[in-house]
Amino acid sequence: MTLTTEPFAIELAFWILSVCTLISAIAVVQIQDLFRSALFLIVTLLGVAGLFILLGAEFLAGVQLMVYVGAISVLIIFAILMTRDLEEGNPSHSFRVPVAIVAIIFILFAYYVITQDTDWNGRLISENLDAEQQKVAATVFFKESIPYLAKMLLTDFVLAFEMVSVLLLAAALGALALVRDR
Repeated sequence: MTLTTEPFAIELAFWILSVCTLISAIAVVQIQDLFRSALFLIVTLLGVAGLFILLGAEFLAGVQLMVYVGAISVLIIFAILMTRDLEEGNPSHSFRVPVAIVAIIFILFAYYVITQDTDWNGRLISENLDAEQQKVAATVFFKESIPYLAKMLLTDFVLAFEMVSVLLLAAALGALALVRDR
């Protein structure tokens, strides 16, 4: 019985997370209150982390939670609360219709790409393997992906990794410099 309910539960979780993420992402750009918009951004980022978990990418979900939900969102909330005239909100602009058209075109293009008969895991799992061998190959790939990613970050991409850390440090120092004058 658990074999039949498990795919249903995963599919139900996917649809709930997807709908919540899409609604909150639309609310981020539609709500004029900047503080509430930032709160909806946090909900959107949490939904993306949940989708990463459903995809089996727990490492990316953890990074999403720590970096975006934990650090960036808190920084955005502090920046909003430290600015003056919080009650005014965002001024409306005349780009709503062009942005909506571009978003609809992007959604249609993404739908077209997703519905094509494509082998999404072509490099991961070969079609010549039976179901049990594919399961073993996927398990080995996902167990070895985090150490491989760590090795790449500390050997091949160490310069880019350090540049990102310097950029984050500069952003934190810039935020402190802005707040210090007040």
